[in-house]
Amino acid sequence: MRQIYAIRTEPHLESLAMPENLRIGLMTARQRERCSRIGCHVRYFNFALGQSPFPVPPALSAALRKEAGAGHYTDAAGVPELRDAVAEYYEEHFRVHAGPEQVIVGNGTEEILYILFTVLDAEVVIPSPSWAGYAPILRLLGKTCTTLSLNREDGYRINSSDLEAILAKNPDRRHLLVLNNPNNPTGALYSRQELARIADVCRRYGCLVLADEVYALTTYRPEDFCSMGAVYPEGTFVTGGLSHDCSAAGYRLGVCVIPEGDQESLMQHLTRVAATMYTSVATPIQYAAVAAYAGDPAIKEYVQTTREIHRVMGGYMSRAFEMIEGVEVTHPEGGFYFLADFSALAGDLAQSGVRYANDLSRALLDHPHHVATVSGDALMLPSDVFATRIAFVDYDGRRAMELYREKPPETGLDEIAFVQDAAPRMVEGVEAVRKFVEGVRRKTIRFV
Repeated sequence: MRQIYAIRTEPHLESLAMPENLRIGLMTARQRERCSRIGCHVRYFNFALGQSPFPVPPALSAALRKEAGAGHYTDAAGVPELRDAVAEYYEEHFRVHAGPEQVIVGNGTEEILYILFTVLDAEVVIPSPSWAGYAPILRLLGKTCTTLSLNREDGYRINSSDLEAILAKNPDRRHLLVLNNPNNPTGALYSRQELARIADVCRRYGCLVLADEVYALTTYRPEDFCSMGAVYPEGTFVTGGLSHDCSAAGYRLGVCVIPEGDQESLMQHLTRVAATMYTSVATPIQYAAVAAYAGDPAIKEYVQTTREIHRVMGGYMSRAFEMIEGVEVTHPEGGFYFLADFSALAGDLAQSGVRYANDLSRALLDHPHHVATVSGDALMLPSDVFATRIAFVDYDGRRAMELYREKPPETGLDEIAFVQDAAPRMVEGVEAVRKFVEGVRRKTIRFV
């Protein structure tokens, strides 16, 4: 008789939350089931998942087709051609002076983050609100982190005094500050002066910085972007990739520029872990990525066009949410997110059954609102902060590009008309949120 074994898993995995995309997908699927049982077939509004809606640049996909026959393994750090191109690219665009020996290529920035968190012996400091992915990686590794709470008064940017207070509590311990710029979920952008103040504190305490700059080229005013790698080169790991500016999230290509200093020893450890995990990044993807980092003119035009569309969409959507009574918003300066804070409605929300931050996204998704958002724990927010991340990418990116190239909006009124034409689902989604807030204020909504 066959014996059935009880298969055990590692205990620390109990603390690992379901990834954001799966959690939101399951929540939406369950809500659709509930709605179908009552005969509701109203559309859903997706402000939850952030993925650039545009097609991959034709020059990049053409390069991938050309390199499809490259079936050999490569060096774990990446092919020399790509590492050379990345080093030159960061010098040209961000004034980060680094040679190819400081560049490592990974399967998306998340895997690079995993490798860095694995290799570096440091207490990780994560500002809150935060991107949903940092803390789960640390939990998967069985590591902890310190939360640095950000304030609305500071534009949800790191206050150097607050950072110093955390570092001063344990000055003998090495720390690693996660600095996401432009920021997901707020859309905030750091000035060079702000970065310099943070760098001064980091130098005093020997704190390293993980500068997640994957949204750098989506900065609406590119001349305003400053890389932490240019301000604090001796202590900053700069990460980026193709996911957002080239809309190539599925290519899973990320890069990291490591700090100046003992590069050989550090790179040995990073590549050793990389080789153990995945041998090397897919070879055709690496060679295709050279086109993106080598300054292909068609890709440059693509990035400029999509950046402008993000700016127009972000401006319209943040202003539309701001006009909802009781909702405070951030105004994005890059990327495709902003933060909408419903905390002024906390009393009304509680009477409607929304007592904790995690309840807010579930209530917005509930019938008849059908609005998918991310709130609470996923953003590392306290349970009494009723804020949600709004991703403004729920539209047909290909059509939006065609409309923009045919007639770029020249005035504010043109931009409003453009959004209403190119992104009608998002416009309707704002109205659904407005009705939700009105129901909360009038006590006509009851969330169970």
